[in-house]
Amino acid sequence: MSNHELGTVQVYTGNGKGKTTASLGLALRALGHNFRVCVIQFMKGSSEYGEYKALEKFENATVHLMGRDTFVNKEAPEVEDVELAQEGYEKARESMISGKYDIVILDEVNVALDFHLIEVEQVLELMDIKPKNVELVLTGRNADKEVVKRADLVSEIKEVKHHFQKGIPSRKGVEH
Repeated sequence: MSNHELGTVQVYTGNGKGKTTASLGLALRALGHNFRVCVIQFMKGSSEYGEYKALEKFENATVHLMGRDTFVNKEAPEVEDVELAQEGYEKARESMISGKYDIVILDEVNVALDFHLIEVEQVLELMDIKPKNVELVLTGRNADKEVVKRADLVSEIKEVKHHFQKGIPSRKGVEH
């Protein structure tokens, strides 16, 4: 059981690399203090990401992958993408109010919202029902304005330069 009494809502957004990394750095810090952490990953279904392999090694960490292992078409998402995002929302709701976790990270939930896989009312409801001692973290680009307005902390990560522009591909252990 954690010793913090007042959890906040944090949002990591923007077009730069590092939103998931920031949230998982917070998870690592919390796990170092024996906090209980739940990560619900929207829109990614592969367990081959290094961060998920690492989190599996912690007894106090739970990871739920709520997406397919493919890109989602924003203009015409598959029915399965919507269903998985809705399952992710239900898992987030259940996890947050269960009393089992000190920190709940909804990774890429802002993108799921931007792609209309879930509705803004659902995310606002999660913010409203959040127990006082739970830290809720929402990541992903294009965070909804109302979510930003109601959050306690918002960090916008801006891309200044990215090595993809030089043709350097995604690398195991660095980007995935």
